[in-house]
Amino acid sequence: MAVPARKTSRMKKRLRRTHQNLNRPEISFDEATGDYRRSHRVSLKGYYKGRKITTDK
Repeated sequence: MAVPARKTSRMKKRLRRTHQNLNRPEISFDEATGDYRRSHRVSLKGYYKGRKITTDK
């Protein structure tokens, strides 16, 4: 098994882990439906940018 020749410094370890974080989803209030939704996505009722996109069955 490979063994590192030197100990990894705190700076190198932290630089490697800079992208290991959790991001909060962007949530905005949709005026057309009166609900909250994620940005750039169709709402649960089928609206996008204030217009009805999907058809109800």
